[in-house]
Amino acid sequence: MMRAVVFDVGECLVDETREYGTWADWLGVPRHTFAAMFGAVIACGQDYRETFQVFRPGFDLYAEREKRAAAGQPETFGEEDVYPDVRPALAQLRADGLWLGIAGNQTVRAGRILRELFTADVDLIGTSDDWGAAKPDPAFFTRLVQAVPFAAGEILYVGDRLDNDIRPAAAAGMYTALIRRGPWGTIQQHEADADRLATWRIDSLAELSEKIGKFNARER
Repeated sequence: MMRAVVFDVGECLVDETREYGTWADWLGVPRHTFAAMFGAVIACGQDYRETFQVFRPGFDLYAEREKRAAAGQPETFGEEDVYPDVRPALAQLRADGLWLGIAGNQTVRAGRILRELFTADVDLIGTSDDWGAAKPDPAFFTRLVQAVPFAAGEILYVGDRLDNDIRPAAAAGMYTALIRRGPWGTIQQHEADADRLATWRIDSLAELSEKIGKFNARER
């Protein structure tokens, strides 16, 4: 049975459109140009950070984050960036009696924002900076399983990326749900092993309560 649901952050809970737009502004690149290159890099199977190299060779994302913060323009997100299906879905899943968590590749700063936004809604908030391991490293998912009070085979991990979320979570023994939104979810849903690796492919978090309920009813 599925007893716990753990969510990725970007494009699962948080719409990153505004965040990446601010990166385009920081680079002095038109937002639509940056977005087009971002999608092309993902479609080619490359690391999204290669997008920055196109516009500024030698770009160091960590160093530039620090420069932005020092300039009073840190990366940020807030309630206005939370997808509209998130709050109702979390409330319903908690009413269903499921244990809930959030775990993704996030900085210390982003972790603080997540705790401000979601501490009342979930049982766990963990980040790659907290755990010293980043997806898709199997160590990240090992830490996740250690933090959840259920076995890997009782956890559903929800994310938008086949490479960073679905493949490694499935390899760790978890059920998985690929949400089809944002650049990765839209592009990677068509990859050959998406059906094989994802327990479900969904378009909204609102689908989870019914799907989990039906799945658990069959397992009783």
